[in-house]
Order: sequence, then C-alpha cells, then structure tokens
Amino acid sequence: MKRTTATVRIAALAALTGLAACTSSGSPGEPEATHTASAPAALPALRTAERSTQQAGTARVRSTTVLGSQLSLTADGLLAWRDGLSGTLTLHYTGGTAAETMRSLGVTSMEARYLSDAYYARMGDTFAAKTGGRHWLKYAYADLKSLGGGADLADQMRSTTPDQSVRLLLDSEDVREVGEETVDGRATRHYSGTVAVGDVTDAGLQRRLKDAGVTGESVDIWIDEKNLLVKKVEKTSTANGKVTQTAHYSDYGVKVAVHRPPAADTQDFTSLLSQSGTNLS
Repeated sequence: MKRTTATVRIAALAALTGLAACTSSGSPGEPEATHTASAPAALPALRTAERSTQQAGTARVRSTTVLGSQLSLTADGLLAWRDGLSGTLTLHYTGGTAAETMRSLGVTSMEARYLSDAYYARMGDTFAAKTGGRHWLKYAYADLKSLGGGADLADQMRSTTPDQSVRLLLDSEDVREVGEETVDGRATRHYSGTVAVGDVTDAGLQRRLKDAGVTGESVDIWIDEKNLLVKKVEKTSTANGKVTQTAHYSDYGVKVAVHRPPAADTQDFTSLLSQSGTNLS
C-alpha cells in the first residue's frame, strides 16, 4: 500500500470526529446556577420519558451538529441501542476546516455503520485511491482505547443513546417545563435545564466531561404523548469553539439491520495512522 499523505490522515481524523459528533450527547459549557420551583414537578415526567425512550430500542435520527469553525454536518439514518449502539447514518459535511480537507479528497458525504465492536466510514473513490483502493475505514473500539486520545471516544460511541439526553436533564437542578409545543407535527412538552458536570450521576459520563475540561451544558428536549423523545438541542462552549447539536427522532421501533463491510474493501484506522507513526495522543 502506498504511503499516506498528511491530508489523508487529517481526513481520517475528521471522519472520526464526525462519526462521534453524530451521536454525542454534547460537551458542556458554563451553566447558570439557578433553581426553579417547577423542577420537582418535571422529574416524574422525565423519568417516564427516559424509560420509554430506552425501551423503544430503535428510531430514525436526523441531526445537525456544529463544532465551532472546525466542522458542521448533518446526519440521517436508523439507530438501535438495546444491546449497545448500532445502526447506519448518512453524513453530509456542510462546512468548517475539517470539511474542506475532506472535500479536497472528494468526500462531501459519508455512510457510517455502527456495530458492536467497531464503526465504519465509507470514504469514497478518491480517498480509496490514496489508501490502497479500500473504501471503508474501520475504527475498532479496542484500538481506540489503546490510543491516548481515543479511550473516552470509544466509550462515548458505545454508550450514547437518545435516552441519555433525558437522563442528563434529570441531573439538572434548574430543570423546568417550558410548555406545550408542536414539533415535527407531534404534540410535545418542552423541558429545559442546565447541567453541572459535578451533578451528573452517570460516573462514566461525568468522567468523560471532566477529562474534556468542561463544567456543564444546556439541554432542551421535547417529549410526545407516548413519552418518547422527539427533539433535543444541546449547547456548549469548549476550547475548540461553540458546540451545538440538534436531533430529531421518529419511527421508534423501526427494524435496524447493519451489515459489516467487506474485509477486502476495509482499511483499519490505526494501520492508516501508523504508516507515518501518527497517533491520537
């Protein structure tokens, strides 16, 4: 296989960022330490929504993510979360410096497949021509854990599901019901709050947020009459710029089948980086 260029390696890392961003629960910014009397009243409804969304197991997802000036993208596809995260998404890179790098290699959109042990990104013909003719990049969770910067990402990719946004809001001390709103043609109740990292009860999530050097985030969610998450908006500020993710969920219970790409058409991410000694540390 020919030696990869710096541009190819950067594009591979950009794809990794994009894949994570599509399912990320966000990296928090500074919350306002306020409390409202409505918080206790909102908690039972949120607990019911968390259970219902978790038990549904699958859904169609449409999302938009903006990572400062680095990357903006949209995603559309099906996800399942009963036995870990799995599913298939189509990503479109719409802006940012990372998107410009990927466009230089003919990649403006990408298919992502999430399986139990790894996730795969189909990078396109131009990229494949520079990496030995293989179209798919494989990001194995075990390999990411062996790299200094990949451990938290590997955990995040396997643990983030739609119900996590509801769970996160349950840890907010200022959660409140905003009111009734129609979203995507469905009657919903809108809940909002800010979450301090020190109040996050999920130990793994709290550790990842602390390691990222962040302190809290704002979360807005919309729950329908079936107690299912319809929409979420999460916002933060980080060292790399402001991060905003908006996601819409529908078709709960839809069948999700994910096929592993052919091995002969697949390149390991870590092997690609090791060709020049690159790592994630």
